[in-house]
Amino acid sequence: MKYKLSAFADESSNAFQGQIDALKRNGMEFLEIRNLDGKNVTELTTAEARALARILEDNGLKVWSIGSPIGKIKIGDDFASHMDLYRHTLDLAGEFGAGNIRLFSFFMPKDKAPEEFRSQVIDRMAAFVEAAGEYGVNACHENEKGIYGEMAAECRELLDAFYGDHFKAIFDFANFVQAKQDTLEAYELLKDYIAYIHVKDAMWENGSVVPAGMGDGNVAVILKDLYAKGFEGFLSLEPHLFNFSGFAGLERDKDAIAGGETKVLSGAEAFALAHESLVKILGEM
Repeated sequence: MKYKLSAFADESSNAFQGQIDALKRNGMEFLEIRNLDGKNVTELTTAEARALARILEDNGLKVWSIGSPIGKIKIGDDFASHMDLYRHTLDLAGEFGAGNIRLFSFFMPKDKAPEEFRSQVIDRMAAFVEAAGEYGVNACHENEKGIYGEMAAECRELLDAFYGDHFKAIFDFANFVQAKQDTLEAYELLKDYIAYIHVKDAMWENGSVVPAGMGDGNVAVILKDLYAKGFEGFLSLEPHLFNFSGFAGLERDKDAIAGGETKVLSGAEAFALAHESLVKILGEM
């Protein structure tokens, strides 16, 4: 199998040690670091990051990507201070030995068309990409509801402008579904630019997040095509299964999921369910 598995381990536990335990319990060795012990990764000092990286190494674990919130600000917000935070986050990537950083393309005003802000988004993204090049890090853009790159066409605009050694795409199934973007259409536009995948699925009718393969994200179809093309990137679990309606239909019957039992999952349960669902898809492939 060419795929490498990773995870947002903070969805298993708020505590750093709990995240380590969840990764090891599920046989995973890589994480996309985001929040730990009440802090977002961008709030860490370089000394704290260095110490945490040593703990991870002692446990046979490695940060390969920084799951940062960079770019998750309004397009009208101050950019200079955000750029300072971005450069600090790039420093942290160095301390963790991470070659990738996840970022976004700014929240758009709800009462205006995104294309009105295209030039401003391009200018800001150019600054992100230039800094990533200075640090030798790959800036990876994630599609996300409400940002400029909510839909595949806008993601492709950014990739046409900046794709290269220091700018690539993250493909998130659930985020596209929640934005009412057909994932197969999105995949056709973006497939040659994808650095890695965020694995979570969602239901078209209400946007609720479900385990991979149980929603309308065409997860198995897309992963199978990527595999056939020789894709060797990471699949990064992002469970988001805090309230999951579907315990009566875990055999992936959508009608059963829609009418199934609702249960509030613990972080550990959600993480294990997300991992199990992805591994099943990969096994069937």
